[in-house]
Amino acid sequence: MHPSDVVASIGVTLLLAAFALNLFGALPRASRAYQALNLLGAGMAAWAAWHIGFLPFVILEGSWAAVALVGLLRPLGAER
Repeated sequence: MHPSDVVASIGVTLLLAAFALNLFGALPRASRAYQALNLLGAGMAAWAAWHIGFLPFVILEGSWAAVALVGLLRPLGAER
């Protein structure tokens, strides 16, 4: 398995874990942990997509990571 496959697999696993934990009520959407899982997972997936030259996925995951970073930097309770 190529290193970018490993990184991408870990990244999407983190994204799916955040989604499932949120869906089942174990991790609130506004929590730092949820945003951090999304930032790390999407960042890893974006890196792997860049490494293999798949630009549409770089844009998708890079945008996802950017949105998660904004959510992570917002003060707790600043949700609308």
